[in-house]
Parts: sequence; structure tokens; C-alpha cells
Amino acid sequence: MTKCTICGNKIKELFLGKLKGTILKKFGSSKQYPVCFECQKKFKNKEELIGKI
Repeated sequence: MTKCTICGNKIKELFLGKLKGTILKKFGSSKQYPVCFECQKKFKNKEELIGKI
């Protein structure tokens, strides 16, 4: 199980290891940041989410 980079909660995995959430990438970086579904509800757009990472 992976953890959300914003809140630290565990992210559930679906069939074949897919995450119930999303994965963000900062512009110009190859590092990936998993974000849970609850944090996606709190912060509506991508810029707010990346600002919290």
C-alpha cells in the first residue's frame, strides 16, 4: 500500500495494483506523487495540489 504525500493516509489499491486516487508529477520532474481521493476533494485544481506537496 502506498501513502498520500499530502495527508499521509494509506491509499487503497484496486484490481492489479491500481490506486484509488491519482498520481501527480511536477512540471519538469520525473518524480511521481500519489494523492488520495479525499485530498482531491479538498483541493480542486492541480496547482493547489502541487502547492501542498
